[in-house]
Amino acid sequence: MSLPLQLTFHGLDSSPATEEYVRTKAQKLETLHQRITGCRVTIEMPHRHANHGQHYRVSIDLRVPGGEVVVTHSPDADRSFEDIHAAIDAAFDAVGRKLQDFVRRQRGDLKSHERG
Repeated sequence: MSLPLQLTFHGLDSSPATEEYVRTKAQKLETLHQRITGCRVTIEMPHRHANHGQHYRVSIDLRVPGGEVVVTHSPDADRSFEDIHAAIDAAFDAVGRKLQDFVRRQRGDLKSHERG
């Protein structure tokens, strides 16, 4: 990436293993778009639930020429977000899909719906 990855932790301590996991995931996005100019990832633990364990929220903000792709995966009924790696995976999967759609729109492969 042209700009370094910005990784922020809120409500939990950073860990070298989690940081490396996020870096690996971010590098894989470059296979979808070679001109990513910035990637900002925020990992939060907004609430500590007594009965349900810890839930994680992961936000990803990608900057590419001509736009920005943003995804936030928040805790909900999905129990997989109690695992930090599952939350990171879900957020990067979602941002990857949105990035692919963005690239298709830029190339003209996807047409906007006509308003009638």
